[in-house]
Amino acid sequence: MADATQDQIAPLLNPEGWELLASLGPYREDEAFRLNAALRKAGHSPELVSAVLTQSRLRTKAESKFGEFARQMIFTPAGLEQATRLTVAARHAQRFVEAGIGHVADLGCGLGADSMALASLDIRVTAVETDETTAACATMNLIPFRNAAVVHADATSVSLDGIDGVWLDPARRTTSTSGTKRLWDPEDFSPPLSFVQTLAASGLAVGVKMGPGMPHGSVPADCEAQWVSVGGDVTEVALWFNAVRRPGIRRAALVLGAQGAAELTSSDGFDGGPVAPVGPVEGYLYEPDGAVIRAGLVADVALQLDGHLVDEHIAYICAPELRDTPFARAYKVLEVMPFNVKALKAWVKDHGIGVLEIKKRGTSVTPEELRKQLLPSGKNNKGKKTATLVLTRIGEDRVAISVEPV
Repeated sequence: MADATQDQIAPLLNPEGWELLASLGPYREDEAFRLNAALRKAGHSPELVSAVLTQSRLRTKAESKFGEFARQMIFTPAGLEQATRLTVAARHAQRFVEAGIGHVADLGCGLGADSMALASLDIRVTAVETDETTAACATMNLIPFRNAAVVHADATSVSLDGIDGVWLDPARRTTSTSGTKRLWDPEDFSPPLSFVQTLAASGLAVGVKMGPGMPHGSVPADCEAQWVSVGGDVTEVALWFNAVRRPGIRRAALVLGAQGAAELTSSDGFDGGPVAPVGPVEGYLYEPDGAVIRAGLVADVALQLDGHLVDEHIAYICAPELRDTPFARAYKVLEVMPFNVKALKAWVKDHGIGVLEIKKRGTSVTPEELRKQLLPSGKNNKGKKTATLVLTRIGEDRVAISVEPV
């Protein structure tokens, strides 16, 4: 697998490959076959053509994370999957700036996204990457920054002399001949969480990006944990130690969306914090952002909304009045029904529904399967009504709530 990736990168690291790649426009799947043939006819080797087309496709895919910068970067499939979005990387870098950190080691720099953000804020960066091919990509991506240098080495053994800050994005996947597999135990990451804690214990300013599904019990006691969502997608939990940890904050949810950034913080541990009341489904139903749920701040949002949970174990909030909040999506409650497939099928028919969005929490129902059961099959649903159903559990009862997005 690593050799295959190297074969797709090596042909680009020379003038012919780089110039050919730069000459291509945005990747289009429907044009790939024709372009492949045209480039070969022009005398380019099959290996080079394959490499530039693969890279062109990755660059187009990377625009969602890197914007216009993607057109000048080099990617690997695995590296792109784990790479930090530049908008988020900029916030990582700002932490180090505000803490007065002058030289950061980016240990396990991958393709160099966080190193780019750090270097753009005039921080000196030593980017360390153990994989040779990925290190070559990072070197190309960091060429515009004179204050950044890439070191091909093991992140756990490189010297940190003269460095006052460390950023880590541990590899959370393992690669084999059958593909990549996600790792769940932080001690299986590369480098492991224990290595991060050792660095923090030395007094260095340390930040580390972890997967957003990290259990609260695995979060070290001496850090700030900040879950981040971008456009509703929870992308990471960043753990911050020492100088880059904000005083008085134990956990936080940072929500980045079209309206800008909003953050909810708490000084309480994961077992503490306010308790929200439980009440009926009424008025408006709120679906908290994923970062809020991961950070355990649902009760905080419920109290901000003067609302209540519909069940103490489920992250749905109801409130009698509509309140604007960046931390939850609001729906107007139209009808509450017992969950019964036969009755719901009749409800769909009676209301002339042809498009049905199904959301769920606290129930094992599969929305795709239920949609097939409820909607009439083989019929043209164009022009019919659109509806949204929220499936959940209230105590021992399963319910279906008809709602209207606000």
